[in-house]
Order: sequence, then C-alpha cells, then structure tokens
Amino acid sequence: AGWDPGMFSLNRLMGEALLPDGATYTFWGKGLSQGHSDAIRRVAGVAGGVQYTIPVDEAVERVRAGGRPELTTREKHRRECFVVLKEGADAEAVRREIVGMPHYFDQYDTTVHFIGADELARDHAAMPHGGFVIRSGNSSEQAQQVIEYRLKLDSNPEFTASVLVAYARAVHRLQQMGQHGCKTVFDVAPGLLSPRSAAELRADLL
Repeated sequence: AGWDPGMFSLNRLMGEALLPDGATYTFWGKGLSQGHSDAIRRVAGVAGGVQYTIPVDEAVERVRAGGRPELTTREKHRRECFVVLKEGADAEAVRREIVGMPHYFDQYDTTVHFIGADELARDHAAMPHGGFVIRSGNSSEQAQQVIEYRLKLDSNPEFTASVLVAYARAVHRLQQMGQHGCKTVFDVAPGLLSPRSAAELRADLL
C-alpha cells in the first residue's frame, strides 16, 4: 500500500468501473524520483545528484480535454537532473551516460544541470512528488466524461507513511472480524481506513 501502487491503483480501478468505454492515463510528478536519483549517483564522476520526473503539460491537457491520445513514454514525461561532479570529472561524459542510460533515461527528453554541493543540499534535499490519474471516456455517444485524481506532495515518504497507517488500521479491523490472508487495496472497504465509526461516516460524509 502507498500512493502508487495504492491510491492511484484504486482510482484507475474506479475510472474503468464507472467508464468502461474509455482510456486511463497516469502522470507522475513533478517530483523527485528516488530510483532514478540513485541511478544518477552510480555514474562514474558523480558526487551527488537528484532527478525530477515532470509531466509534459501538453499531454496532460490533451487528456483533460477529453481526448484519448496514444502517448509515447517521451510524450508523457520528461526528466530533469541536478548533478554534482567529482573533482576532475568530465561533465560531457557524465551527461552522455545519464541521458543514454537504458530503462532510466534513454526513452525520455532528459536535461542535466551541473551544480555545486551547497546548492544541492540547499535546494534539493526535500522529497516532493505527486501526479494525476485521469480517466477519459464516454457514457453514451453524446456524453463525454473525465475523472481526475491528483496528488501534490511536499514529502513523498510522509504521505506514504500516512497511507500505510490507514491500511494498518484497516488490517487490525479485518483481523477483529476474523479475516486473514493476503489482500490488496482493492479488497479493503474504504470505511475501514477511517479512524471514525461507520455511524459517524454516514452522518458526516455520506
């Protein structure tokens, strides 16, 4: 459980269930990617660095407008890297290795900025993230519908922890009901996540 997979998974399911005639799009960012940042730091000559995943605005707006475009990886996201070089490292060689890295950067438009260690510590120590799940579909030939779920997170780890706490609460309640075994977020009723009682939820939120 988390936000993807997790909250985004639930919203992809809801979109397909409510609009079977449609297409689902997931955009990530703007946010710091931990895996891609680790990949940068493994490049020879790199002393430190981070990478941000950024949705391509044009692609997002095409989907929000109700279209069902077929988008390539490059058309959906771009990647922006901030890198501190080790003393004596060849900046151009480092840039080429990053942008050509298979499975991480080679399928994206990737920009590499070289900065100092102080700037990295000052401006890139936080871990923001987020994104969108958008379902564009039709409920009839005349009626076009768009569903959107968005997250904008100052701290990816803190929000993920918040999701885990809610699902831990649900797991405790499931155990009290005698339910055991492996479950995904699709199997947990939303009411079990809340610290409030079922009666309170019906009165205030339904």
